[in-house]
Amino acid sequence: MTTHAPLTRAKEQIHGDEEAGTELKLGEFQNVSSLTLSETKEVLTAVFNHRREQGKFKVPDNEVVTKTQQYLEVFSRFKQRESVQAVERILALQTDLVAFEKSQLGTLCCDTADEAKVLIPSIEGKKSDEDLQELLDEITKLRHFV
Repeated sequence: MTTHAPLTRAKEQIHGDEEAGTELKLGEFQNVSSLTLSETKEVLTAVFNHRREQGKFKVPDNEVVTKTQQYLEVFSRFKQRESVQAVERILALQTDLVAFEKSQLGTLCCDTADEAKVLIPSIEGKKSDEDLQELLDEITKLRHFV
């Protein structure tokens, strides 16, 4: 009997206690800052521009950097620096949310409170539906007008 090569790779086992469910279990990343994709794009752009201007440091030119920049260009919801900063200020005021939840809200740009609670289960019970919807509406306005 001939055995054939498997059609798929074996699923990699995740070791650790990281989970972004109703209870956040972020392991070593539990209490660290978190950026939205738009903020990440701004940071990388600033670093690479600074390196080009200084001429001292080489700007990485490899497939990972290129693909990362392409990904951020496509999936960053806020394209202008002013809107990125405005969203950051709004989210910074949300003292009842942790950094991970804030960055998820700023990245996912949910339309409704129910959608936000499904995609970010840990925010359930931290804000009323009305307050959460108001926050989402503020963020959405910045996508269209700034």
